Amino acid sequence: MAHRKAGGSAKNLTDSNPKYLGTKLYAGEVAKAGSIIIRQRGTKILPGNNVGMGKDHTLFALKPGTIKFGSKRKTNFNRTSSVKKVVHVVTK
Repeated sequence: MAHRKAGGSAKNLTDSNPKYLGTKLYAGEVAKAGSIIIRQRGTKILPGNNVGMGKDHTLFALKPGTIKFGSKRKTNFNRTSSVKKVVHVVTK
C-alpha cells in the first residue's frame, strides 16, 4: 500500500529568463565607445565602420559617434545573393 498520494507530473511549469534582445540605439542617436547597439541571435545585422561584434553576435561601438544603418549585398556559398542590414558609427 502506498504511503503517499499520487502526485501528477508537471512538465511545463518552468520558464527561462528574458534575454533582452533587440536594438538598443537607433539611427541618429549618439553612441559612446563601447556602448551596445544591437543584441541579436546570429548575424541578422552586420557590423560596419567603427562597429565591433562580440562572441554572442552583439554589436557595439568602437568609437564615439552617431549611429547609421545601411544595407549590403552579400553573396552566399551557393551563389545566391541576399541583402543584409549593416550598422555604422559615423565619427565627427
